Amino acid sequence: MRYEKRSSPPAPVLGLRENAAQFTLLVAVNALVGGMVGQQQTVLPLLADSEFGLTGYTFIFTYVAAFGITKAIANYFAGTCSDRYGRKPVLLVGWLFALPVPLMLIAAPNWGWVVAANVLLGINQGLTWSTTVVMKIDLVGPARRGLAMGLNEAAGYGAVAVSSLLAGYLAEHYGLRPAPFLLGLAYAALALLLSGGFVRETRDYARLEAAHHTPRTDGLHDHLHAELTDRQVALHTSLKEPALSSASHAGLVNNLNFGLSWGLFPLLFATADLSIAQIGLLFALYPGVWGAGQLITGGLSDRIGRKHLITGGMVIQAGALTVIAASDGFAGWAVGAVLLGCGTAMVYPTLLAVIGDVAHPIWRGRAVGVYRVWRDLGYAVGAILGGVVADLMGLHAAVWAAAAVSAAAALLVAVRMYETHPRQPVLRPPSRLAPDAS
Repeated sequence: MRYEKRSSPPAPVLGLRENAAQFTLLVAVNALVGGMVGQQQTVLPLLADSEFGLTGYTFIFTYVAAFGITKAIANYFAGTCSDRYGRKPVLLVGWLFALPVPLMLIAAPNWGWVVAANVLLGINQGLTWSTTVVMKIDLVGPARRGLAMGLNEAAGYGAVAVSSLLAGYLAEHYGLRPAPFLLGLAYAALALLLSGGFVRETRDYARLEAAHHTPRTDGLHDHLHAELTDRQVALHTSLKEPALSSASHAGLVNNLNFGLSWGLFPLLFATADLSIAQIGLLFALYPGVWGAGQLITGGLSDRIGRKHLITGGMVIQAGALTVIAASDGFAGWAVGAVLLGCGTAMVYPTLLAVIGDVAHPIWRGRAVGVYRVWRDLGYAVGAILGGVVADLMGLHAAVWAAAAVSAAAALLVAVRMYETHPRQPVLRPPSRLAPDAS
């Protein structure tokens, strides 16, 4: 009897083109992650008012705060577990948490069910979105990291926009429940199929990059060696390392604006007697421009650097919120939403690229997790700040407050962050980062 030698799997090679199939699959999975959020953003504030009779803004925003806090905690565990146990198991567990969410929203007899569903959604988002980010960074290596993050975030937030529009259409024609939430059920089922059957583990790509890692020649990262403890990674990403920590704080303000918009914008737009479809369109403009813009800004940061895009984007966000706060009708709000999307597109993928630039491949998953803890706490901070200010001073005052916070964040980045984009290629052919290339 003749035995054939089983061929071993091909050695990992870093690069976007070299890993195009897996990268594209992960982009599709991340679009489904974003769709889970988009299915509810237009509908839940209206559901709170029409079916549950909630009028206090702070109480209505509890579901956004619950989502943000839970997602922030899940991000930390996503980063730690993906470094320790691998990326794919974390991704699969995250999607299991998504399955009950649309069913709970459809059946919810009171607002507590909605809050509980958003706790599960926060776990889902933290585990799945963090993991797809880390997996894409693993695959592409340092040369096109900004482009990779732009494609990732464009898919996620483009799906938020499309799902917001679809949910608004379904709600207007078929009612607030159950039709809009059937989208989420379909997204979760498809994502489980793709993640379980077709996504491959990427941790070996990070190990490969670590084996060829070249530190900066200017000495800025000499203190960031490979063997950092979880506590050291958290301290550097949160407070000590100037680029990592200022990125974390800017990320918090970005999602403060998103959390505020999620809970407050539909209520603000409803003061002008707009239809559900018009409110859905206005809300979709922000993540739609944000998502599409990242197709440009991610790659642009690979060419011109990170810092100026982040600083300029924060300034534009502050201006956009000023326009929204000063407006009372569809036209002004539409202009402000487009500007807010442009500013966020400049910042969002670029902040992730900063984390990838600075963090060592061995602890990069943990650094991404800690950064996303800070960033996604912004949902809760925005919801609470927006709710309290809106209750005390009105909806427009809450948007003015967010504009002031965004301007302060721009100043912090301008003063504290240094340029993190590598000035020369770190990893290049002919070895193409294959093992034993020498």
